[in-house]
Amino acid sequence: MMTSIDPKAQAILNERFHHDCLIALATEEDHRPFVRTVNAYYEYGAFYVITHALSRKMQQIEKNPRVAVSGDWFTAQGVGENQGHILKAENARMAAILRAAFAAWYQNGHINEADENTCILRIRLEKGTLFSHGTRYDLEF
Repeated sequence: MMTSIDPKAQAILNERFHHDCLIALATEEDHRPFVRTVNAYYEYGAFYVITHALSRKMQQIEKNPRVAVSGDWFTAQGVGENQGHILKAENARMAAILRAAFAAWYQNGHINEADENTCILRIRLEKGTLFSHGTRYDLEF
């Protein structure tokens, strides 16, 4: 997925989020918002998160894929998509990237790749607002 956003804004997004970073991820269930902090990695207009398919956030996203994120002077809305088990052949490239990005904690017992419910969540961004040194970037991905 490629974006056509301002190259300056893209460079800022890469600097801030193209590595292990913490973002707030908001979902909705029964007209009530839920938010949690997740480790994420940004690439080409999407954040990627390793999670568990049976988690509450994934159950909420399955019912309503509309999500919002926030972190480091950036907010955005997008669509959450379960990319499936981390060991699926189609996920090999992203799984390798995420293992490297999350290397500081990946092997601490939190991630069980053998569990078929360990999955990659892609948050495909649609619109966002980024602030940097007094400049506001309104983004469409």
